[in-house]
Amino acid sequence: MWFIFTLATTLLWGLAELFYKKGSHENEKYDHLRVCIMVGAVMGIHAIFTLLTSDVHYDPMNLIAYLPVSLCYIVSMACSFFGIRFIEESLSDPIENTSGAMCSLLCVIFLGETIDPIIWVAIAIIVVGIIGVSYTERTSSIERRERLGKRLAIIAFAMPFCYAIIDALGSFLDIYFLEMETSPLIGVNEENIELVANISYELTFAICGVILFIFMMIKGVKFELPKQKDKAIAAVCETAGQLTYVYAMSGNGAIAAPIISCVCVVSLLLSRIFLKEKLTKKQYIFITTIIIGVVMLGILEGE
Repeated sequence: MWFIFTLATTLLWGLAELFYKKGSHENEKYDHLRVCIMVGAVMGIHAIFTLLTSDVHYDPMNLIAYLPVSLCYIVSMACSFFGIRFIEESLSDPIENTSGAMCSLLCVIFLGETIDPIIWVAIAIIVVGIIGVSYTERTSSIERRERLGKRLAIIAFAMPFCYAIIDALGSFLDIYFLEMETSPLIGVNEENIELVANISYELTFAICGVILFIFMMIKGVKFELPKQKDKAIAAVCETAGQLTYVYAMSGNGAIAAPIISCVCVVSLLLSRIFLKEKLTKKQYIFITTIIIGVVMLGILEGE
């Protein structure tokens, strides 16, 4: 069953990326906030369902305890939702998936961990890919600057990198929060610590969604639920993928991790097929380089 959950996670998260892009509108100033609201709503519903159907005995103070990690994940996703309004999904998603490599570097720098030389090779491959993408992006950025203006074009292209950095910081903090010896989470044990963390994250996202909804109402921005179908589908796929991810990793994480790291390949293919996104040959070469490094890292870290 773990293998089915692994494939389901990869497909669900790939679909989520597709519908995030499909539901984003470049000319609507607050459209990325609408995505945050939809994701917050779905995650909130899932968190409440989990609390009602499990015996986790959740302490609400964990919302505060886990807040630094939750905010990292939420802000990183908000950056992604903003950038995806202007950047091709097949370009942004591989860059965002380098967060795992960045997390590894943070562990080396701040925790003094040592990593195998072959992992350094994988990280180097990712770095080469990122540098290559940044270099080949010059032609596209000229067109983007003409369309968006220089300032917004630079900010838009920076968003996938912001996602990767902030998400990596969240993953780095998770190492501390999900270790029983160091975790500040309340009322947890080895069996429920990840579930408590996930509930805290989802409830925090739901609260942020409510705050953003109130903000948009104050601003007089319309939020017409029937028009948010693609965003809702993306949010459901994102949350469902989180659920299947837990079962996938608990079954055989060493094999599941590298398969799930291929989600950027799924996203690339879906964007090419359904969104008709086209990149230059050089961009595809360097994006493939990034994907190879990400998959290598997934395999090596799963061993």
